[in-house]
Amino acid sequence: MRLEITQRADLAVRALVILHRSPARLKSADLAAALDTTAGFVPQVMGPLVREGWVHSVPGPTGGYEPLVGIDELNVLDVVEAVDGPTDSGRCVVADRPCAATAPCALHVAWGLARSELVSSLAALSVGALAVTA
Repeated sequence: MRLEITQRADLAVRALVILHRSPARLKSADLAAALDTTAGFVPQVMGPLVREGWVHSVPGPTGGYEPLVGIDELNVLDVVEAVDGPTDSGRCVVADRPCAATAPCALHVAWGLARSELVSSLAALSVGALAVTA
C-alpha cells in the first residue's frame, strides 16, 4: 500500500469540487484551466469518475463535464481508489513480495495499523467537506 496520493487522484477530487461549484457544464479546457493542468490530462482524470457514474461527459462543441452525484455522497477513499486502484496491493512494504501474516516483515503490524488509520480517515472524509476548506 502506498502512503501517497497521485496527481491524478488529487486532480480528480479537486475536479469534483470544481464541477459542484459550477452553475453549468464545464468544457475540458475550462476544467483544465481551473485545475492548472493540461487539457490532454483532463480525460485521464475524468475517465474513472465517468466510469463510476459520478460525472457525465457530454461530447461535442457544446459538451463538457457535469456532476451526477452530490459531493457529500462521495468519500475521498472512493475517489482515490477509482482513479488509482485499490490502496492495498497485498505487497510487502519492506521486500518485493506478497505480504503475509504467516511470514511477516519487521513492519507488518505497524504498517497494517497505519494503513487502517489512513483508509478509515479517507473513507470518513467526504469530498464535500473538502469543498468547504478549498
